[in-house]
Amino acid sequence: MSAYQDQRVVVTGAGGGIGAALAHRFAAEGATVVVNDLDPARAAAVAGAIGARAIPVPGDASQIVAAAREALGGTVDVYCANAGLASGGDAAADEAVWEAAWQVNVMAHVRAARLLLPDWVERGSGRFVSTVSAAGLLSMIGAAPYSVTKHGALAFAEWLSLTYRHRGVQVHAICPQGVRTDMLTAAGSAGELVLAPTAIEPEAVADALFDGMEKGRFLILPHPEVADYYAVRATDPDRWLSGMNHLQQTWETP
Repeated sequence: MSAYQDQRVVVTGAGGGIGAALAHRFAAEGATVVVNDLDPARAAAVAGAIGARAIPVPGDASQIVAAAREALGGTVDVYCANAGLASGGDAAADEAVWEAAWQVNVMAHVRAARLLLPDWVERGSGRFVSTVSAAGLLSMIGAAPYSVTKHGALAFAEWLSLTYRHRGVQVHAICPQGVRTDMLTAAGSAGELVLAPTAIEPEAVADALFDGMEKGRFLILPHPEVADYYAVRATDPDRWLSGMNHLQQTWETP
């Protein structure tokens, strides 16, 4: 029997891409799944395909928690904070762009955890899955709001893990590079240069998560080479920054 048989799972941003792949995989493992997406039709399509419940809550994805608890019979075992906003732009990006990225990529995770943690700590179990991106470990050219807020999402996931792991709360941060989704398409020429050459299917991200959960890993790296890049960033930041600046110059060259 799967470890996730009869587990009660919530996946936000599940109308397509990584979220849909996670929802499909949890359902295949026997979990009872609730899916959420800002596009009600896409959420309903995924739910219909896997026998899940679609709860299209507008606004902050963390607002799904109360509705999901009601649909799942009172509690949530696994919360996948997958909804994200791929905001491009530089330091001069409009304040509204920065604020939207902050709210979706960071504060939605904080608000969901705030609601979930009391129950999880009381019963000594719960699992928080944060879809971060390799941009949270490294960075992404042409996307200052995305890079900065994904660093924030990773920092919050790390804080959750170091604070609550001894109380039974398990936390996982998924940090892929390119994944063949609408978000990759929206990344434009920067995505084509940096992400597209090694892009993987969303199902491969789900596989990496399940392997990581089985092994109790915090950091989920669907692209294993990201670990090497992260190590260089930590041990030789000037070398790493020079390499990233070379990518920036390549991208800027007509």
